[in-house]
Amino acid sequence: MKFDSQPSYSLGHRTPARREAAASEIGANVTLVSQSALGAINRGRVLQALYDNGPKSRADLARLAGVNRTTITGIVQPMIEEQLLVEGDAAPSDVKGGKPARPLYFNPDAPMLGAVLLLPGTIQACLVALTGEIRAVTKAEFDPFGDRQAFIATLTKTLTSTLSHAHQAPFGVGVASGGMIDSDNGVILAVNLAPVLTGLPLVNILQEHFSLPVVIDHHPRALLVGDRWFGPGRGQLNFAAIYTGEVLGGAFFIDGKVYRGLAGSGGELGHTVVQIDGELCNCGKHGCWETVAALPWLRKEAALLGLPQPGSITCARLVKEAEDGSKAADALLDRYTRNVAFGIVNLQQTLFLNSYVLHGDVAGGGAKAAERVRQHVERLVVKRPSQEISITVNGIGEGHTALRGAAGLVLSSHLKVVI
Repeated sequence: MKFDSQPSYSLGHRTPARREAAASEIGANVTLVSQSALGAINRGRVLQALYDNGPKSRADLARLAGVNRTTITGIVQPMIEEQLLVEGDAAPSDVKGGKPARPLYFNPDAPMLGAVLLLPGTIQACLVALTGEIRAVTKAEFDPFGDRQAFIATLTKTLTSTLSHAHQAPFGVGVASGGMIDSDNGVILAVNLAPVLTGLPLVNILQEHFSLPVVIDHHPRALLVGDRWFGPGRGQLNFAAIYTGEVLGGAFFIDGKVYRGLAGSGGELGHTVVQIDGELCNCGKHGCWETVAALPWLRKEAALLGLPQPGSITCARLVKEAEDGSKAADALLDRYTRNVAFGIVNLQQTLFLNSYVLHGDVAGGGAKAAERVRQHVERLVVKRPSQEISITVNGIGEGHTALRGAAGLVLSSHLKVVI
């Protein structure tokens, strides 16, 4: 059988120079998976299966993964010896005469994960168990326009207080931060609402201070990871997390993996353009999605309509006032959810994810606000066969979701969980 139409990578009949060039071409275009890397991938997939499905026996995991029990044992046994996983009490086998099954799950006594949520003016730190339980929450405030050394002192003091509750050294610390993040180099590039953070090499600072591994990522991406493990994204292959508040952001889970983009720059959804020559944004550009679907826009419109206390208006309050019969609140709620829907429509047309989890202010409006967003999306999007769009809110709460997601960043880095 001949394959003349296929490119040849044979090196046998070429000059040394051509063989070297061809080898370089192969190396540049083909990344082979080493045996150790393959083992890490399998290890991550087993952990994902436990997160997605709860405690499972070796036989159950083998069925879920489509491999034999011996393969599963080779993956989980080292994690049992490392005390990452623990076996529960034996349960009777479904097979007559079969060996009683012992469910595996995360060891509640394993080292914990440090997590930090850093937003303009506020710091939250906590410990997160492998099971997702949050403990030792510590909170602090800082001046977003203040002195950098004062901020670093406040952060390290807050995190020290939290880590002091750990009975053994944590695996590491994950940081979820607002702003533009270079996750590859551990630097906060810019935070318009907290200039004290701009240009801060936070990973290096925390690693030197605590002598622990530290990872950092964009706040909406941490929300996405929290959704993936403990919220509406559990078990899904494709979905997006959308955050609205003083700013707007988002993150993508595509084909079973978090999409980060170059140096973690993917997901700057607030600065996608929805109005050509529209309002001026904090970023210096015009017409960004953030200018029409975040709290500053909502409160400005509330003031123009003469709604009471417009400076404290929220989506949750609009929903309540609309239910109480306020036509002005109902109309503004409809415009707000429509503006949120515009950006989701563009995402749907581009990525066809079908599933979107709302966070922040618009999520505060609960299922009623989410349903309005969904109706606007359905009306605006181009219909496709078998298209069923889901717009939900994560009922866990934004803070806990982001902290769990930040901890998940450590889990991904330390245990090679593919997320």
